[in-house]
Amino acid sequence: MHFNHYGGEAARLAAALANSGAPWEPHELEFVLDAHGIADRRLTRPQTRQLWEWSRRLGDCFGAQPLDRRCARINALLADSASRPYISLHDGTPHLHYSSEGADPAAHIRAVTAAGLSYVACHASPDRLGRCAREGCGRVFVDVSRNGRRAYCSLRCSNNDAVRRHRAQHRKPRP
Repeated sequence: MHFNHYGGEAARLAAALANSGAPWEPHELEFVLDAHGIADRRLTRPQTRQLWEWSRRLGDCFGAQPLDRRCARINALLADSASRPYISLHDGTPHLHYSSEGADPAAHIRAVTAAGLSYVACHASPDRLGRCAREGCGRVFVDVSRNGRRAYCSLRCSNNDAVRRHRAQHRKPRP
């Protein structure tokens, strides 16, 4: 599955933020933001706290759920991140920026992640916003597999679950 930069990479950023287990310090987000193409990564502590709260809402958009609930959640994110999208020519090629020119980094990240989730839901499949099927994991992911049937966040979770199922199937009752 191929996505454009704002669709796939922004949705993957949403998953990475949602998978974080604890609030961050501003410097702790720089690597994640850089890995997902966010150029302005200079966040203040208050912006970092805002993004932590935002990341909890992003996580609610992943996993099995009724389509109307998922769309309502994404629409709420879009409404709360409303900005002025515009066409940029900064690299010589017209392309869309989802946040206002000069928006602070946290506002840009909110706009991009909300747009990324909406892009996947509308142009790929809402079911591609998955949650790991291994009991006790709960990590979220964007399913970019060819057939769209990915059930685990990683190969490790898939293998661990397969081993658990195998052992449960072959467990001998003790006399």
